[in-house]
Amino acid sequence: MTVTATSVDQPDRLRPSPAPGALGGRLLRLVPAAVSALCGVLLYVSFPPRTLWWLALPAFAGFGWVLRGRGWKAALGLGYLFGLGFLLPLLVWTGVEVGPGPWLALVVIEAVFIALVGVGVAAVSRLPAWPVWAAAVWIAGEAVRARVPFRGFPWGKIAFGQADGVFLPLAALGGTPVLGFAVVLCGFGLYEAGRLIVEGRRTRAVRRGAAAAALLSVAVPVAGAVAARALVSDKAEDGTATVALVQGNVPRAGLEFSAQRRAVLDYHARETLKLAADIKAGKAAKPDYVLWPENSSDIDPFANPDAAAVIEGAAKAVGVPISVGGVVERDGKLLNEQVLWDPVKGPTQTYDKRQIQPFGEYLPLRGLVGAINKDWTGMVRQDFSRGGKPGVFDIDGVKVGLATCYEAAFDWAVRDTVTHGAEMISVPSNNATFDRSEMTYQQLAMSRIRAVEHSRTVTVPVTSGVSAFIMPDGKITQKTGMFVPAYLVQKVPLRSSKTPATELGVLPEIALVLVAAGGIGWAIGSGVRGRRAGGA
Repeated sequence: MTVTATSVDQPDRLRPSPAPGALGGRLLRLVPAAVSALCGVLLYVSFPPRTLWWLALPAFAGFGWVLRGRGWKAALGLGYLFGLGFLLPLLVWTGVEVGPGPWLALVVIEAVFIALVGVGVAAVSRLPAWPVWAAAVWIAGEAVRARVPFRGFPWGKIAFGQADGVFLPLAALGGTPVLGFAVVLCGFGLYEAGRLIVEGRRTRAVRRGAAAAALLSVAVPVAGAVAARALVSDKAEDGTATVALVQGNVPRAGLEFSAQRRAVLDYHARETLKLAADIKAGKAAKPDYVLWPENSSDIDPFANPDAAAVIEGAAKAVGVPISVGGVVERDGKLLNEQVLWDPVKGPTQTYDKRQIQPFGEYLPLRGLVGAINKDWTGMVRQDFSRGGKPGVFDIDGVKVGLATCYEAAFDWAVRDTVTHGAEMISVPSNNATFDRSEMTYQQLAMSRIRAVEHSRTVTVPVTSGVSAFIMPDGKITQKTGMFVPAYLVQKVPLRSSKTPATELGVLPEIALVLVAAGGIGWAIGSGVRGRRAGGA
């Protein structure tokens, strides 16, 4: 008696095997590997500064083709190649000043997570409606990457490549997990729909349930994005505020910019004095407050009276509070701190960066890293300490949330400013270390996603560019160039309502992780039952 498992597909049996020993057969075996790597590159091309967001769909369609029905070993390798194709060009900026070693090490490690996702996608690809399970597996992989190692590295979340895409409104519905899930689901769904069309033409038989699931995998994300547009608004709910961003520029790009810390402070003060002069001359509107970037004063103004005098002079000249990004040493701790400097009262409020950057602001595994290359330990001589409280400045009744630079990549670090009352969000940043790389554009896209996710104006003051105003609908209304001194002034809407994404927080991500776990469990169980039935 022969028993077959009917609950899952058996695509491995349908995959043609090339003739052993034939050169053409060996080359044919390399096709999935090449396609996987190229699809990873295609996914990278979909990210900013390019506006080719839609390329993420064929990237995942091709990824689905190479993984469907594969064994775990093949899927691991194909997933790793996809990860390399995606992350090698995406993260090249991490080696701009320190050489290829750290860049390659980061990519090699991060691609392991994508390789494991590939195994999961291959496993669930045998299930009915597999694109749903596979997309959830991808988001589960992103959830893990955002948390480990060293408190995570979420760079490269699919959502961060969709600032110009039709799926963007879904960020307001369920944050980056739901937005990313929709994109990946649509990509896998496109492949499955195409596969079923080809299969139907060949066999003249179409499985209605599978066809319906494939079509819904494409249609539901698009329809959901259209429906979610109702959640996106840039109307003022709590009045407006006139805000100024100051980009002072740096003496030179790269790691050495910090060697001229006083020059960086003076540049920002000078641009603020120019703003004050233009206000007096009627060329610029007087702001309610001024936002300087991260590291605009790497000289501790609490320990150095000359630095404090420069900041105070700028605040008095413009006549409104200034949020200054400083490096502060307090109680033996080194802090990346935002300081609200009032023109009359001086420093009144502070926020200490909580999600500090590994290998940039602190050095994990210092002994091991030093054994590999002593120069790397010299770049981070003293580790920064983490802050412990959300950053929300109350500036004359306006609540301004703060997420400093790297923190914009982390869902929780932006969300809790809004849950603590922020009516707008500022992301003070310093990208001078990364020269003219794509890093600043990738980070700017993150801030655009956050604007829609929480329906808040987001300002991005940067030392060397690109500084920008982003409306709650994700549109950039003003921006500067790179490595030029500039200021921007704009009246922005203040909002207090919360989107579903803000209210739900981490729950959509947890739900998708559970879906992924359920799919993998089902696939494993089905495989065990299938082997037992085959043995019988």
